[in-house]
Amino acid sequence: MDFSLSVEEREIRDWVRTFVQKELVPLEQEVLRRERAHQPGLTGDELRELQLKAKESGFWGVQTPEEYGGMGLSATMTALLEAELGRTYVPFRFGGAADNILFHANEEQKQRYLLPTIEGTRTSCFAITEPGAGSDAKAIRTTARKDGSDWIINGEKTFITGGNEADFTMVFAITDPEKGANGGVTCFLVDRDMGWRSEYIDTMGEWGPASLIFDNVRVPESQILGELGQGFTLAMQWIGRGRYLLPARAIGSCERLVSMAIEHANTRETFGAPIADRQAIQWMIADSGVEIEALRWLVLHAAWQVDQGMDSRHAQSMAKLFGGQKANEIVDRVLQIHGGMGYTRELPVERWYRELRLLRIYEGTDEIQRRTIARNLLKGHAKVGGALG
Repeated sequence: MDFSLSVEEREIRDWVRTFVQKELVPLEQEVLRRERAHQPGLTGDELRELQLKAKESGFWGVQTPEEYGGMGLSATMTALLEAELGRTYVPFRFGGAADNILFHANEEQKQRYLLPTIEGTRTSCFAITEPGAGSDAKAIRTTARKDGSDWIINGEKTFITGGNEADFTMVFAITDPEKGANGGVTCFLVDRDMGWRSEYIDTMGEWGPASLIFDNVRVPESQILGELGQGFTLAMQWIGRGRYLLPARAIGSCERLVSMAIEHANTRETFGAPIADRQAIQWMIADSGVEIEALRWLVLHAAWQVDQGMDSRHAQSMAKLFGGQKANEIVDRVLQIHGGMGYTRELPVERWYRELRLLRIYEGTDEIQRRTIARNLLKGHAKVGGALG
């Protein structure tokens, strides 16, 4: 069993680490200043400039197939890159990506939606969550009614990532109420100028999701993505595309946070000695170090299963659950180690505190992950001991 990276994998990982240190970390104070003023940490133009700078070194479409101009990196390598990006709170992502279900588009749709999204000239969002349908995606109520050769969409979506910036959406609506999720949900590609609107949702973090409102939005039949009635299958494919990448980014955040805590503990003195000499502090550092390593291997194991073509959903749920829980415990310890200063906005600890709290909610709450894990174990779909058991 070899846990080492290949030469190529190490070179790719190290390039991203250098990019983060040289291009992103210097922006952190300005990002904090803007966010305190309720402004975006990066403008769209600034993000695009950084993405193009990365593209000059070949970093474009990290998981996009090479035939579409991407790097086509493995799941394991992508997880390693996400961990590196997690070392900073500057809201950066590599360009050249498109939602995985867009690859189900027909040729005409690929020209209008997929390719421009990969090129970065169009922006999409995925819209399934509703006010009454979060964890229970089968409870969606948005409808699409046939009218001649068109469909008329009515309903509301909520907590849609990128919904305020997107110029088109992949929206899921009921086209056959009797079948519901079992063949009665369809995905539509809907341009913003076809009539839907978005409303910003203010949250405790810097993430700005949107509500999308569809009021008699008329779309032609040619806007169906995939097949009529097969939208729920597409939705589950999107949701399960890479839950391991969320805790992967948390690895980098936790590494950076614990490094800050170690530096502070070694320099901050109380009663004539560094607080690093206090057993309470030492235990917080020790527990955090162990949990980061445990999370790393849960994430990499889930990613490895993806690369092997295995059903990785159980492993991904375990990584997502553990990552959300432990990242929140770690950032709480780091804030505690920093004392009053950790609670202020002079340091980014409280920002990470708010950001990491979201990890326990989106793309499957802790409770949903526990439900999935328990069901798999109780029904024998997975065994204690996993792939090596």
